[in-house]
Amino acid sequence: MNYDEAIKLITSKNNFYIDLSLDRITAALNKLGNPQDNLKFIHVTGTNGKGSVCTMLESILRTAGYKTGLYTSPHIWEYTERIRINGVDISKSDFAKYAEKIINLNIHLTEFEILTIIMFLYFQDKSVDIVVLETGLGGRFDATNVIRQNLCSIITHIDLDHTERLGDTKDKIAFEKAGIIKQSCPVITSEGYEAIRDKADEMDSMFILSVPYVNPEFIDALPLKGNHQIENLALVITAINYLFKEIDDKTIIEGLKNVKNPFRYEYIEEKNLIIDASHNPNGIKALRDNLDWYFPNQKRRFVFGCLKNKDYEKMMNILFREDDEIYLNEFEYPNAASYNELREKCPYPAKKYTSKDILRNDKLNIICGSFYMIGEMLWLKSLQV
Repeated sequence: MNYDEAIKLITSKNNFYIDLSLDRITAALNKLGNPQDNLKFIHVTGTNGKGSVCTMLESILRTAGYKTGLYTSPHIWEYTERIRINGVDISKSDFAKYAEKIINLNIHLTEFEILTIIMFLYFQDKSVDIVVLETGLGGRFDATNVIRQNLCSIITHIDLDHTERLGDTKDKIAFEKAGIIKQSCPVITSEGYEAIRDKADEMDSMFILSVPYVNPEFIDALPLKGNHQIENLALVITAINYLFKEIDDKTIIEGLKNVKNPFRYEYIEEKNLIIDASHNPNGIKALRDNLDWYFPNQKRRFVFGCLKNKDYEKMMNILFREDDEIYLNEFEYPNAASYNELREKCPYPAKKYTSKDILRNDKLNIICGSFYMIGEMLWLKSLQV
């Protein structure tokens, strides 16, 4: 089986569904010798900021000399981006090798479950020191939550997203996220939700509340811009200081300088272009706040696309203003909102996005709304360093 064949099987309709249960992946891992039991994890969940926290942690730990494994989602261009050792993607040949092994188990698994098992097997075989592990959806029933213990759990900012599966209030969502807390393993968070405190008490887990203040030198070193990153950075520094007391400030600064997390409020100066994969109302609010803070006087041109299951009406009302130039993108993805659906809810006149040629330097250009939309804009690859 080659990589393309593996991807075709993994992304088939039979695997592309969500079933909130750990029974299938547990059965598969039992047959494979439970590779996850041989690894050390920092487990990260939350609504927004997970990817940024994970990439910061990984870069600092790698700079400190640890052999790191990083598991994140979704990807932008290739599935291999989700599984990295010391900053390098898993090879397509290794990806295909592990995928074939899992598919041959003949256990009906979801796409995310297969990817998660590939990650566990690969990181075990390569003997990584620490895995920075991002959940996919929720926490309690997320496929990554088959791990029995971790060095710590980290719960980032919580807001309303995936409400059809995780609950329609922040408290309900916090309960689902708190499901990653492990017995006698500390949990670090920036928000004191009762559900998280209760779960920490139940699991005899130390509850650590990060303070939203960090050394200004750390902020200056971090390439990821946006005021919301200070909260994420505070979580990272709290975790490093608690777990790795031997890592000094100089190492933290060097690690932060090397952080890469594409298309999270990323500014391409030569194109006067911001690319931001914000895909829920809270993320869009952070984007809007950052635009107003960093570019208060620039006129704006938006390209916006979104999935149907997101509250795109609320997102567009937060994001757009009357004098903005707005283009709505109907991209090729099974659950993408159509141009007409977006236009119906858009608070201001908008045109259909048809070409990158609309993006001229006369205004601040912003592409936002969905990872999947950005992934289809292949011309953006040429802008990546």
